[in-house]
Amino acid sequence: MMNRNEKIPVVAVVGPTASGKSRLAVWIALQTDGEVISADSMQIYKGMDIGTAKPTKEEMRGVPHHLIDFADPSRPFSVADYVSLASECISEVYSRGKLPILVGGTGLYIRSLLRNIQFIEADRDEKLREELTRKAEREGPEALVAELESFDPESAKRIDPHNIVRLVRAIEIYRTSGITMTEQLRRSKEAPSPYDACMIGLDFKDRQTLYNRINLRVDKMMEEGLLQEAKEVLSQSGSQAALQAIGYKELLPYFNGQYSLEEAVEKIKRETRRYAKRQLTWFRRDTDVHWIIIDESMDFDSVVEQAMQFIYRKGWFHE
Repeated sequence: MMNRNEKIPVVAVVGPTASGKSRLAVWIALQTDGEVISADSMQIYKGMDIGTAKPTKEEMRGVPHHLIDFADPSRPFSVADYVSLASECISEVYSRGKLPILVGGTGLYIRSLLRNIQFIEADRDEKLREELTRKAEREGPEALVAELESFDPESAKRIDPHNIVRLVRAIEIYRTSGITMTEQLRRSKEAPSPYDACMIGLDFKDRQTLYNRINLRVDKMMEEGLLQEAKEVLSQSGSQAALQAIGYKELLPYFNGQYSLEEAVEKIKRETRRYAKRQLTWFRRDTDVHWIIIDESMDFDSVVEQAMQFIYRKGWFHE
């Protein structure tokens, strides 16, 4: 039974793609009477099932899952949107006496939520967004990085230089509010977090083991129909989400006759491996993460056992 605490207890299962986060989160939920809340910036979108590795009904094992498969890929969805929805979801799950279990590899979502980042509203300027997006298409994302660097060098250094959506948003915030994203973040950290979090990270003793899992997952996605799913999603007008998502954007040159299918699939694998490396770099910076390092001799029961030890140490449960 879970103790009622001043702060809301939250488990967060983090780590790179294909590391087994979703499976672990489900098993934690089964043992703690919890519910799963996704922290994946692509699993939120409708129609993008195979390429984002959304858990199937069988994989959910009857555990309620939230914040999956609800957003329109053609509409903007911000970190602030996620934090607002996830905060409501956590409160609702906890109010029913259930343990909220976050799971995902979108580090910015998880950090912003658990640290209670307060987002200052800045006006949206669709015309400016289009102008900046076209600039990135013409001159490459480096042009946006250079512009951002001129007034907010910290954000220019912090944001992934290939993430055009976030680069555009950082420039838009400054242009419409006169306040840099860095200053907004500084102001936003003044409110204390309402959460008592137990962060559990998954990694592998041998990095090649993770890369092999990624390669196999991509092959499985292709067998399950990723090609057709990508064709349908990319054909929708204004589907900016798919153009940003690994597994979809790499297939666009194939559909345009620029790559062979084999080359496109290999690029998906390569980009996914690179993404996993960036995820690990992000989460490794967070000293609050309790890491489970998996080697080939470790079975899944041992992973669950280690995770539960970290959770029970928090003192949330009593007999």
